[in-house]
Amino acid sequence: MAANRSSWMNEDLDALRDLARAFFAKEVEPNIEKYRDQHHVDRELWNKAGELGLLCLSIPEAYGGGGGTFAHETVLMEEQARVVDTSWGVSLHNGIVAHYLLAYGTEEQKLAWLPKMASGEVVGAIAMTEPGTGSDLQAVKTKALRDGDDYVINGSKTFITNGAQADLIIVVAKTDPTQGAAGTSLILVEGDRAGFRRGRVLDKIGQKGQDTSELFFEDVRVPVTNLLGTTEGQGFIQLMQQLPQERLIVAAGAVAGMEVALDHTLRYTKERQAFGRAVFGFQNTKFKLAEVATEARIARVFLDDCIEKHLRGELDIPTVAMAKWWCTDRAMNVADTCLQLFGGYGYMTEYPISRMWVDNRVQLIYAGTNEIMKEIIARSL
Repeated sequence: MAANRSSWMNEDLDALRDLARAFFAKEVEPNIEKYRDQHHVDRELWNKAGELGLLCLSIPEAYGGGGGTFAHETVLMEEQARVVDTSWGVSLHNGIVAHYLLAYGTEEQKLAWLPKMASGEVVGAIAMTEPGTGSDLQAVKTKALRDGDDYVINGSKTFITNGAQADLIIVVAKTDPTQGAAGTSLILVEGDRAGFRRGRVLDKIGQKGQDTSELFFEDVRVPVTNLLGTTEGQGFIQLMQQLPQERLIVAAGAVAGMEVALDHTLRYTKERQAFGRAVFGFQNTKFKLAEVATEARIARVFLDDCIEKHLRGELDIPTVAMAKWWCTDRAMNVADTCLQLFGGYGYMTEYPISRMWVDNRVQLIYAGTNEIMKEIIARSL
């Protein structure tokens, strides 16, 4: 998709791209409208991806994963962007939930869950946001209080990606409500636990095919062995350590979206006739697309540098915050500019550019709002 080959690409990743491109062309692209109408992907999609080895690409082979790196996850995200799909929550499953388990889980937890996530038998979600708590994770109200050999969980969560289909949810909860951030822990909750209830799939302006849901916990009992890790009170630290990869995932999706929007708009403006010539022939069109192409190239160079640093373990929190806010902000601008060049057809849902426009908007909000990203950057100055 990029004009220049990314510095982190290699032959192994080329082969993965071919596999992923074929998978999305066969299994996802023909079903996008169905997913949007039913507000979730078909459950079998996870199993088919697992059979091909497209799940948990960056998880070690010892736990059933692909043994790859973040670069492998990025290739998969780029190919998903190519078909303009935002329904399948695979980047959260692969790059976020699985990595919480890998980084903090006990050996028993990793062996119990990661192979099933890699096969597609288990779909993962993480429940952070609450109805009254957005970016302020220290203020979560959900409690997981010890009662003998169990935790009893009470609370509610909202805006949960994969919420309707998840078989395993990592729940951010207070195990000691008197300790603020130091009293926060991450608890594994299986989807079939008594007292756990899924609310509605939320009616969003974009990403219609994603089963973003409300979750409710009413005296849900789980064994203390479901604590992620072995020590209570580590949840906030765990979140802060993993959020940079989540934000890099969002930045990567934004950059891929910019490149796809440019691709679609170039084709349309060169084919579409107005006043006796192609729309691309007008100076305004050329100048606007020149701006888009430049912004997409700059974003790609910045992203590639961040990925290189992340692969070496050198990506710092302020830099990934810069990548998250700037790439998503520019992606929204690109989508808006490109939609305008489609004229009235850009407002029609049958054209992918309209989906890109509404689907991109949430990137400025989730994984920490862009205002929070600027606060993080400002603290480092």
